Amino acid sequence: MLSNVLHFIINIIFSLFGIALLIRAWIYAIRLHPFNPYSQAVLRVTNWLVQPLRKIIAPGNSIDWPSLLACWLTALVFLLLTWTALIGQLPPLQSLPPALLAAVLTVFKWAFNVILWVTLIQAILSWVNPLAPVMPVLHTLTAPLLDPIRRIMPNLGGLDLSPLVLLVLAQVAMMVLQHLSFSLFGV
Repeated sequence: MLSNVLHFIINIIFSLFGIALLIRAWIYAIRLHPFNPYSQAVLRVTNWLVQPLRKIIAPGNSIDWPSLLACWLTALVFLLLTWTALIGQLPPLQSLPPALLAAVLTVFKWAFNVILWVTLIQAILSWVNPLAPVMPVLHTLTAPLLDPIRRIMPNLGGLDLSPLVLLVLAQVAMMVLQHLSFSLFGV
């Protein structure tokens, strides 16, 4: 019982922080204005880990490598703590290489989770309150993902099914990644 509660708390804390790191990398990739209040919140939450990594690895033109490295490290610590919480001891040393790869899969799972939630929030707000202050940010984040789907989907007039397609694809990807991660590391 206690291990399940601990696992739940670890999952929430590390997933939210990993997602914040991914959003930081996404903000960097799409060049969202750094003085945007949403950007500022993400930067402040993640600066303590990303700024020291910037001294070791430089960001690329469109890829924020320090944020992605920080996310991978967060995923690795998450997996090791999850193992420890569920099993009651540290994982054996020979399980470290699979944990390194499982951490990559966990980062991808978090990325698809972000895509799912951002798309879902944007779709709901487009029906309920299309003039919400967060809508331009959501549109900027999702446009690179939805536009290719819109080019493929048939035009149904005022009905845009591209968010639904993206939601289904993201959910399927998360299921596949979860299965691969569990089979690799056993967590």
